[in-house]
Amino acid sequence: MSRAQHEMYGETYGERYGEPYAEPYGPSPTPPPELHDPHDPHDRYEDTYRPAYEAAAEPVVSPPEDRAPSRHGKPSKPSNPGSRARPRRATRRRRAVERPVPLRRLVPQALVVAFLAGGTTAFVAKDKAIELSVDGKPRTLHTFADDVSELLADEGVAVGAHDVVAPAPGTDLASGDEVAVRYGRPVHLTLDGQRRQVWTTAHTVDGALEQLGVRAEGAYVSTSRSRRIGLEGLALDVRTERTVTIMADGRPRTIRTNAATVRESVEQAGITLKGQDTTSVPQDGFPRDGQTITVLRITGEREVREESIPFDVLRTDDPSLFQGTEVVERAGLSGVRRDTYSVRVVNGVRQKPRRTRSEVVREARTQVVKVGTKPVPTSVRGADHLNWAGLAACESGGRPGAVDPSGTYGGLYQFDSRTWQNLGGVGRPQDASADEQTMRAKKLYVRSGVSPWPHCGGRLHG
Repeated sequence: MSRAQHEMYGETYGERYGEPYAEPYGPSPTPPPELHDPHDPHDRYEDTYRPAYEAAAEPVVSPPEDRAPSRHGKPSKPSNPGSRARPRRATRRRRAVERPVPLRRLVPQALVVAFLAGGTTAFVAKDKAIELSVDGKPRTLHTFADDVSELLADEGVAVGAHDVVAPAPGTDLASGDEVAVRYGRPVHLTLDGQRRQVWTTAHTVDGALEQLGVRAEGAYVSTSRSRRIGLEGLALDVRTERTVTIMADGRPRTIRTNAATVRESVEQAGITLKGQDTTSVPQDGFPRDGQTITVLRITGEREVREESIPFDVLRTDDPSLFQGTEVVERAGLSGVRRDTYSVRVVNGVRQKPRRTRSEVVREARTQVVKVGTKPVPTSVRGADHLNWAGLAACESGGRPGAVDPSGTYGGLYQFDSRTWQNLGGVGRPQDASADEQTMRAKKLYVRSGVSPWPHCGGRLHG
């Protein structure tokens, strides 16, 4: 027991019995008053008190002269018969030795012993023997921790979100329990073409595949399955075995493969792609389990075609022309475009041509047209009363844009270009409005009569 514990018990139990607690390791206390006679010069007090644990180990033995009996059963006489004080001193000494230790001194000592015994029992009760395994390395230790979390904290074992602790943190501990900590390892896994990051507590690639539930039988694994996985993790490419059917030249071929691409699976089936041959799915795609891949045998040729590019028309107002009159100031010109087409025959079937190239050989030229805005006079003296509708019906069938087969005469009244321009017309007669054509026909009648229309002129008066 430490000195502080002795002082605590001394303060508690010494004051309870009315006197200070006696330090067992210090000087002996003052002897009881009744054992000391201050008036007796021959009585010199000798302290015989010892602590309880010393008294038990070192019994007090009386002096020989005080305990030697005579043959009559009485104490023998002292060796110095002339001394009267010696027997009385010896008696007092025997009384001092034989007097029991007071109860108030034994009680604190007994309590100290009981406290030490109880503390030792509690100390032994809280101590636990635990087997701790950290990432596969076991060791046995003793601990006062109450649960798994406290044990790991005491041992300086840090765990993260991807680590596994069994039993779970917070679980109560008992002596003989086993606690296992397995650290998580990152694995950059590409499984059948799909990339993702997973975590595993396995120490080897084979163990990681089993833990992740990956069917490894017949699979391609990018590294040795016995390779150990460090805490830094690793990159792993796994392709499981799949069933794929290849349709080529009218015949199916079913194979088991762990190929990375469609092209590889086609080659494993013993099929060769030539020229423009391809497959029904992208050749660099990943073949899925149960997938059917069709080989397309392709032949093709190139076709070149020239196509016309239509020209645009620009119309501008002209106040010198009568309303309804349009004059082409600049004729438009169509452009030319040369297109190249790829024509394919897939498995014997001609496909729709696909344009692969286009170039402009000649640019189109815009046509410019003047549009009249001047009001058209409808009356010509001396000609308004005639049957102009009958003449038009006879000459052109009543069509303002009519042109004879030779291209010389045009319009309602079949003007030639020279006559039309002499009458003040602009452009071609068939491009003018019906009102303008009738007005200029009236002027021609006033000038020349019906002679310009030798076959139909009689209709004017009919």
